[in-house]
Amino acid sequence: MRVCVIGTGYVGLVTGACLAHVGHQVICVDNNEAKVKLMQSGQSPIFEPGLSEIMQGSIQSQRLTFTTDLAAGVEHGQVLFIAVGTPALPTGESDTRYVEAVARGIGSHLNGGYKVIVNKSTVPIGSGDWVRMLVLDGVAERKGLMAQPVLAGMGIQDAVIPATVSEDYDFDVVSNPEFLREGSAVHDTFNPDRIVLGGNSSRAAALMQELYTPIIERQFAEDKTQPPVPMVVTDLSSAEMIKYAANAFLATKISFINEVANICDRVGADVTQVAKGIGLDSRIGSKFLQAGLGWGGSCFPKDVSALIHTADDYGFETQLLKAAVSVNQRQKLIVVEKLQQVLKILKGKTIGLLGLTFKPDTDDLRDAPSLSLIENLTRLGAKVKAYDPIISQTGMRHGLSDVIVETDAERLADSCDALVLVTEWQQFQTLDYIKMAQLMHSPIMIDGRNFLNQAVIEEAGFRYVGIGR
Repeated sequence: MRVCVIGTGYVGLVTGACLAHVGHQVICVDNNEAKVKLMQSGQSPIFEPGLSEIMQGSIQSQRLTFTTDLAAGVEHGQVLFIAVGTPALPTGESDTRYVEAVARGIGSHLNGGYKVIVNKSTVPIGSGDWVRMLVLDGVAERKGLMAQPVLAGMGIQDAVIPATVSEDYDFDVVSNPEFLREGSAVHDTFNPDRIVLGGNSSRAAALMQELYTPIIERQFAEDKTQPPVPMVVTDLSSAEMIKYAANAFLATKISFINEVANICDRVGADVTQVAKGIGLDSRIGSKFLQAGLGWGGSCFPKDVSALIHTADDYGFETQLLKAAVSVNQRQKLIVVEKLQQVLKILKGKTIGLLGLTFKPDTDDLRDAPSLSLIENLTRLGAKVKAYDPIISQTGMRHGLSDVIVETDAERLADSCDALVLVTEWQQFQTLDYIKMAQLMHSPIMIDGRNFLNQAVIEEAGFRYVGIGR
């Protein structure tokens, strides 16, 4: 099938490359010329395991191309994915101006033939009808008609769709939320738990089922013997809500175990054993029960805030979600409290951070707990150093003006008064902690993810402090 993906961030680029890999003809569109040139050369602008190899293979097989020409992409695609960013505004609501621009742009370039326009971006509930309105506005503007709100199907009786607009262009809008985890997005694309599709058109649903058939049938899955991937077909609003509800639940689960960890610290229990014990309950499960510094990144903070804001718009207070956010904000500073307990005064001390990104196997610093740590340690007069396997190599320094980024772990440890494990990079399990301890003023390790082997760290000469242990 012919596919156009508009926007080449984490979601758009992974979606486009993976759909090309399974056999579709894909054009990815982005308005950043430098980024497009980089991708045309086969290089990924983001760090995501396995993505570069898939891109290069699909480019060589001529199934994947990149362009800044939206018109060419719209003309090419039977299925048009909108995959641009929807960052959070200071109010907590989603910034949808990029979605709006793309929807109008699609309308201004629509040609003959049936198309399915897919909301892949995480958009506010109710955006499916809004996108349809914007596409038709784009068509109307191109035809020289006065743009007007086209609210057909939304219960407004006096809404009018100009005949020259509504009859000449055959398309449906569907919601197809993504559930990709940064650091394992390629794996998640080929091994999904489910595919969610929202809309009211059986024709669109059939086309999307055809698009996803290689994935549904697990032709590229890690375990090809598993049953077909469930496809959940529902209305637009429910599909949009599924995305928000899933991320809000996972964020709340993390905040819950962090709250339990803080109680464990006070009563002498070990949260890692508690999490193991409750995680074996099939009603609870073991995933997202790792206590630590809290959640960050591009999805959880934005999606939880957006859901809270949506509820506020309808006069409902989400007390549980607001509490989850509050717990998470406090949790980001738990390491500062532990450093104060062992070092007393932080002014004049040197603290080293092992890891900067919000999770391993990504270069994403958005809302990373490390940024809050750096800000608060600096405010308290500490000198902050950091080493991250990706950030240290790439030279990225955005938002890192108050930290010295070292090129290896031993340079980080040199002259430090304490180290903090911030990101659970796998290679941090095998560092030379004996040598690192010898290089430090006082070998103290605050394990902010309960990731390291306590016995190994203590045998290397460190005083080990975990979270909830």
